[in-house]
Amino acid sequence: MSKQVTRVDTLFLHQTGDDYLVVARRDGKRVLRGKLELKETNAGPRPLRFLVTRKGNDSPRDPSQFVELARSAARIRISQQTPKAGRDELKEMLDGYQLEALTVRTCRRCAVNGRYSPITDDTAIKAEHEHICRDCAVQELEGELSFAGGLTQAAQERLEELLYETGDLTRITNLLQGELDPDLTKFDTISATTEDVELVETETLDLHPNLKSMLTERFDTLLPVQSLAIDNGLLDGDDQLVVSATATGKTLVGELAGINRMLNDDGKMLFLVPLVALANQKHEDFKERYGHLGKVTIRVGASRINDDGNRFDPNADVIVGTYEGIDHALRTGKDLGDIGTVVIDEVHTLKEEERGHRLDGMIARLKHYCEARAKRRESYGGAQWIYLSATVGNPKWLAQNLRANLVEYEDRPVPIERHVTFADGQEKPRIENRLVRQAFDSKSSKGYRGQTIIFTNSRRRCHEISRKIDYNAAAYHAGLDYGQRKRVERQFANQDLAAVVTTAALAAGVDFPASQVIFDTLAMGIEWLSVQEFSQMLGRAGRPDYHDKGVVYLLVEPDASYHNTMEMTEDEVAFKLLKGEMEEVRTVYDQSSAVEETLANIVVAGKKAKALNNRMLGEVPTTHAVGKLLEWGFIDGLDPTPLGLAVTRQFLSPREAFAILDGIRKGSSPYEIVADLELDEEGR
Repeated sequence: MSKQVTRVDTLFLHQTGDDYLVVARRDGKRVLRGKLELKETNAGPRPLRFLVTRKGNDSPRDPSQFVELARSAARIRISQQTPKAGRDELKEMLDGYQLEALTVRTCRRCAVNGRYSPITDDTAIKAEHEHICRDCAVQELEGELSFAGGLTQAAQERLEELLYETGDLTRITNLLQGELDPDLTKFDTISATTEDVELVETETLDLHPNLKSMLTERFDTLLPVQSLAIDNGLLDGDDQLVVSATATGKTLVGELAGINRMLNDDGKMLFLVPLVALANQKHEDFKERYGHLGKVTIRVGASRINDDGNRFDPNADVIVGTYEGIDHALRTGKDLGDIGTVVIDEVHTLKEEERGHRLDGMIARLKHYCEARAKRRESYGGAQWIYLSATVGNPKWLAQNLRANLVEYEDRPVPIERHVTFADGQEKPRIENRLVRQAFDSKSSKGYRGQTIIFTNSRRRCHEISRKIDYNAAAYHAGLDYGQRKRVERQFANQDLAAVVTTAALAAGVDFPASQVIFDTLAMGIEWLSVQEFSQMLGRAGRPDYHDKGVVYLLVEPDASYHNTMEMTEDEVAFKLLKGEMEEVRTVYDQSSAVEETLANIVVAGKKAKALNNRMLGEVPTTHAVGKLLEWGFIDGLDPTPLGLAVTRQFLSPREAFAILDGIRKGSSPYEIVADLELDEEGR
């Protein structure tokens, strides 16, 4: 025997067929692997043949060398997987040399491959009908992941954590086939939290009598975030940034200020939202609630005829609008009357690449409008600004730059469970159907069935999924007309629908009291969700007056992306979103957005456009933008040209404007021009 094996830490013995596997380890490393055959003698079992395996070849050694090896070992271990007769034979042989051995649980797969891997109740992993060590379990899991298409490191680490927690390899690999074991799919729980706030009694509020009587009939006290807003000067006319989770009562903060000022002849209320679907819902709500107190109208686009067939009335007491709808009125010189309150819902839209700069510009232009009107009318004192959001990563900075008091209430009325499971695109509808059925078949302690919002990345996919749900389900997206959207909203509110399947149309706060949110994809269109968008969307799960908890499922397709411009894969994005920190709300300008907003400011404010640029949230390179506008013929001096007016009134970027001009010069039909713009927008 080699001198290198004169001392070993552990000698491991395991029966394989008629022979015994011998593994010797020293300092944590294997130093010898061999085979031992015993013979029966008058003195009991003794070594008959000893083979040492090197590089796949077995070299015979004198059987006495095995005895020498055994005597040098600090400890001798016999595998529990060795049959009892074999264990007894080994122990009798070792007793003959006055050597002691313990029987230990070991990994059979390691033993077959000449490795010594003891396992305990804490470390053993169940794999079908046996228990194996963690290394072998992870190796098998990696093989399953490779077969499934591969997972990123973060996803693999999460599965390994679950493997160690459960000690069951089969349960983990089942996740890759879309199994819904809730003990395994659950990533975490966002606990319900309640901040201690002294609630304001509605009887004590200094409100117009008509509004106060309405309020006291509905509530004895305000909710915490509403009480904080009152304490921070809401009824004194102070501007406010209100940051609080979904369903905590932020909307009423804006209503209290706006309706009260309207009734006191301090100007009308503008309630502005990012999406037409949300504007329609708020318009209906406000007409029902306040229609007897004043005229309520809606402005969602360039047309004077709204989606519901009614005319936009700029003289109304309450105007609900989209950002672009009101901005179009400003860009075309519409008289909006005296504005007493402006409520900007979903103000975190300021950070969005495509729409953030337009909201930033619209706020500056609307403030200019209000200030200019106040100078002309001594009886009008200007507007109070209320900004609302559920998700802001830098609330103090944002409040300071909006010149508003910060009202921040960190509260979640009900806990939210967040689950992750893996499935491919074809398998996802089957899983979604099971989850929808499971939720709708249950009732909360408040007596409401569980209802589901499924978020996906295309209108086509909305219809595809909704058709595969066994219970009543409907697609809901911006492509539906007003009547279709209202019907879906009404059916969901009446619990006639088990699920709605939607794109981003619901993410911004349309009021569907769902207990469960499912992410069919983590993309919206051809872009991955941001942490802020993700938090906003999952916040739709669970309402305090309806549900005991909210449930969120992420259905993740390993190694998937939805457009060639996406650098990450869906499993990478999943764990980034689950562990990510909220992004800061800041508006960033490139040349195109700087030119677009500067042109709009010139159209609205003329020579005061630079002052509007300076008051915007993002830094606008005014001199450079003006130079480009002059170069491209959009302005003459600081006056817009007819081309410039057309560009700004249609919300065109410079690239889009030039594409249209090129199409006109080439004699292309309007349909061809629009088609080319759409294809270019999709990156095709």
